[in-house]
Amino acid sequence: MTELFVSPSNLILTSATPLTRQPAAVYLSSLTAGSRRTMRKALNAIARILTNGQGDALTLDWAALKYQHTAAIRAVLMEQYAPATANRMLCALRRTLKEALRLELMSADDYARAVDISNIRGDSPQRGRIIKTSEIAELLKVCKDDSSPAGAKDAAVIAILSGSGLRRSELVDLEVQDFNRETGALIVRKGKGSKSRIVYLPQGAVAAVKDWLKVRGDAPGALICPIRRGGHIELRRMTDQSVMTMLLRRAKLASVAAFSPHDFRRTFISNLLAAGADVLTTSRLAGHADPATTQKYDLRGEEAKQQAVQLLHIPYEP
Repeated sequence: MTELFVSPSNLILTSATPLTRQPAAVYLSSLTAGSRRTMRKALNAIARILTNGQGDALTLDWAALKYQHTAAIRAVLMEQYAPATANRMLCALRRTLKEALRLELMSADDYARAVDISNIRGDSPQRGRIIKTSEIAELLKVCKDDSSPAGAKDAAVIAILSGSGLRRSELVDLEVQDFNRETGALIVRKGKGSKSRIVYLPQGAVAAVKDWLKVRGDAPGALICPIRRGGHIELRRMTDQSVMTMLLRRAKLASVAAFSPHDFRRTFISNLLAAGADVLTTSRLAGHADPATTQKYDLRGEEAKQQAVQLLHIPYEP
């Protein structure tokens, strides 16, 4: 394993720094809740490597990092993580150093040298799985069998995730006004990178959301709300973590094999491509800036390729 020949004490801040002057804090504050959690975890891991476990993202002196530090970090990440994960962590590192430059905590020359590290090449194994239509049906059934307000709410959540491919953070940010009952459109106002987009729900998902609104009511506020004991609906946003907890509970009740909330997104993209939707349209619905990212979500496997070539005609007769 690569070792870092640095003194941890030289990289740890000796006094508290206002968050407005802490590069990691400034960078993290620019992200959405879901991305913030992921990148904070990445920065904490990098800080622990650099300080032998003594520091974290908010106590590391990012402005003190030189090329020898970042090059060594790249080497460690290449050994310990899959390429995609390591490159995501390097992205967090570069973005944090960019904030150090903007805050005038490091010189332009030191910054240029520190970020002059290449991404790690290599393909990561495909993650997650496709959730079968029969499994989604079972999940919705256990919700329908639950006559409490939670049953209607959970069915709407599952219908939206499977019918639109929204990220959890995008789901919990939806407002009632973002849903169009006539067209089935959802306005995603706080997508990744603070970009907005419009997606459309299939008819079954529209029906599930309408049934939930009959229970919730049309009062302004979050579309998907938490429900307290006794069935009391609180007109505020759920957390994306509570969505995950709910899905795990419903999966257990439905005897559906383990899946992650993001598997709904992988399933949505794979199913659209299998149905003949083009990659560009699919990427727009998924909120991907680069269609190449969308293709990484395609879990259809070899069968899709076999079926595709059968569309070609070769004029050969034995």
